Amino acid sequence: MSNNQDDTNNIGDKTVVASGDTLKKSMPATDSAPPVVVVLLGPTAYQGQQFALQSGAVIGRAHESEIYIDDRSLSRSHARIDIKGSEVTVVDLGSTNKTVVNGQVLAPMAPCHLKNNDQIKAGNIIFKFLERGSIEAVTNQQLFEKANRDALTGAYSKGALIARAPEAIKRSETVNEALSVIVFDIDHFKKVNDVYGHPGGDHVLRELGRIVGSNLVRGSDFFARYGGEEFVLILAATPSKTAAEIAERIRQTIQTTEFVFEGKRIPVTVSLGVATRLPTETEWSVLFDRADKALYQSKQNGRNKVTVV
Repeated sequence: MSNNQDDTNNIGDKTVVASGDTLKKSMPATDSAPPVVVVLLGPTAYQGQQFALQSGAVIGRAHESEIYIDDRSLSRSHARIDIKGSEVTVVDLGSTNKTVVNGQVLAPMAPCHLKNNDQIKAGNIIFKFLERGSIEAVTNQQLFEKANRDALTGAYSKGALIARAPEAIKRSETVNEALSVIVFDIDHFKKVNDVYGHPGGDHVLRELGRIVGSNLVRGSDFFARYGGEEFVLILAATPSKTAAEIAERIRQTIQTTEFVFEGKRIPVTVSLGVATRLPTETEWSVLFDRADKALYQSKQNGRNKVTVV
C-alpha cells in the first residue's frame, strides 16, 4: 500500500449494515460502549479488529502498545489517543511515516480532535474512529467475534489461533513475560461418534466448549478449537505451575461433568499437555509442538491425564 493520502480517501465509511434483530440486541450494549478504533486496512489478521480506547492508548508496533499492530510501517510508538471528557484527540508521536486524519498530515505532538467516522492513517494502517455509544462499534465487535469463532463450540477458530499465536510469542519475548500453552483433546472421541452418532459427538463438543469457555478460562486466556476434538489454550503471563493447575482443573471438571444426549449419559475425559515458553523459543510452532507431544505422552500413559514439559 502506498503512503499517499488517496489511500485514505478511497476507503469510504464502510458502515456496517445490521439486521433489525441485530440492532435490537445491540441497543442495550451501546450505553456502555467506549469509543473505539476499527482496523479498515492493514495486515489480514487485524482487518476488522476493534480496539476500545482509553486515554493515553498508544498505536504502535511495540508489544507494550495498547493498540498493537505488527507492521513495519508503524513506528514503535506511532501515535497516542487522549480522552478528556467527551473530547477524543489523536497526536502523532514523531513517527517516521506520519499520522494522517482524513487526508491531513498531523504535525508531531499537535493534538487533532476526532469526530465520529474520522479515518486515521498511521503508516500503512487505516483505522476508523467511532465515538462513545456507537451502535456500529457494538455490531462491528459482534460480527468480528462471529467471524473468528468456531460455530459449534464457541471457541476461537483455528484461523484466529494461527493469527494470535505468533503475537503472543513476540509479546512474551519482548516484555520477558511467562507464556504457557495447554493442548488437549477428547479421549476415544471416535468411539463416541461410533456409539452415539455424529449428533452425539457434536453434543459433546458443544458442551465441552461451553463448559471450558464459560467457566474454566480467564479473561486474558485465548481458547481455540484446533480441529476435530483438539483444543488449545494460550495463557499469557502464566508460569508453568499455574498452567498445570488450570489443566488439572479442566481435566477434573470434564471427568465429573455429566454429558447427556437423548437421555443417555456419555462418559467423557480429556488428555492434556502443558508447555511453557523457554527463553530460546521464538517460534509458535516450537512451543506448540512441545505441548502437543506432552498431550501425546498423556495418551500413551493411559489418557485422562495432564503432562507438563
